[in-house]
Amino acid sequence: MQGDFHYYATYCAALLAGYDHKSSLDICYGAQLVDHCSRTWLKKTGGPSAAATTQLQAELLQARTDQIGLCDITRIWSAFHFLPKDLYADVDKGSKNYKDKYRLICGPNGNLLVDTVKNAKGRGLEAAGIAMHVLADTWAHTFFAGTPSLVINNTNWYFYELFPENGSEPERRRIEFSHNPTASEDVDKPVYVSSVYQSYENSIMNLGHGRAGHLPDYSYIRYVYLPAWGDYKEIIKDNPHDYEHAFAQMVYALSYLNGEIDVFEKDTYAWDNIQPHLDRIRGIIAKRQVYASADWKALGESISGEKIPDFDMDGYVDLYLLAGDKSDTYLGRFFEAALSHKKMIAGKIMESGNKLVGVL
Repeated sequence: MQGDFHYYATYCAALLAGYDHKSSLDICYGAQLVDHCSRTWLKKTGGPSAAATTQLQAELLQARTDQIGLCDITRIWSAFHFLPKDLYADVDKGSKNYKDKYRLICGPNGNLLVDTVKNAKGRGLEAAGIAMHVLADTWAHTFFAGTPSLVINNTNWYFYELFPENGSEPERRRIEFSHNPTASEDVDKPVYVSSVYQSYENSIMNLGHGRAGHLPDYSYIRYVYLPAWGDYKEIIKDNPHDYEHAFAQMVYALSYLNGEIDVFEKDTYAWDNIQPHLDRIRGIIAKRQVYASADWKALGESISGEKIPDFDMDGYVDLYLLAGDKSDTYLGRFFEAALSHKKMIAGKIMESGNKLVGVL
């Protein structure tokens, strides 16, 4: 997902879960910061490099792709952007390495999601924001894995957008992928920008949904493709359905984190909370646009009656640099929460016998 959902939609979800304006801003800021907290940025802020929640393109292009380097990449991307759905998924063929990668495929409502939300309980608004980023991405990034893998993450010529029609089979329109990083997306043709094909299994170009570009991050799209891990059978992804459920699940999870409800369980959604705004939410999600920030912002401001400032990734840097006790700052709490979450997820993956994040 992008800033439109991680920042503005998360703000809306926090409001509907019972948080006030200021707390909702702190939560959505943390959710969006996950996409910016790279080692390059941490070096500038003086934060611990181990708290990195993402990697810049330049960092990835220079990253090691030996076992140590791949473990570092997988620890970050599987923990914060491609949370595995089932670390013990039944895989009846392939090598151990293939099985380990298969078991890192992202999806919603896995046991690690419950662990993620519960781990954020009592750790503050920054931890809640991180958990909401992870939760939302389980829906947008379903079927992709946070480790470099051609066999898991590759796309091929068989990639179609679906246009549902009342009472009949949806129209299929072939999607073209451009590999020019400076090109613009053209949602009408449709043409989307993606990474260049690399036959090397562990190439950085095969990380996450890079081979499909930002297409999985767009709420309006429905598509079908043939992944190698699925025995080349059609996989259908319905983002409008999934994004609506992601939003309703965020409201439910945040209601648990603020103490409105006592338990957090899989496959549970706060439909009652969002019902008054559901038609408008569905309209935003279904609107054919690359960025929906303006629409989500307008919704949030109409609910709270307050102005939502634009996201500024350096907004808390000076306070952190000047603080005597850095642990008592927004960034200090964010870094602590990020380290806790990363350690917890890596530990769960290692406990399953999967060596892709390292060894015990």
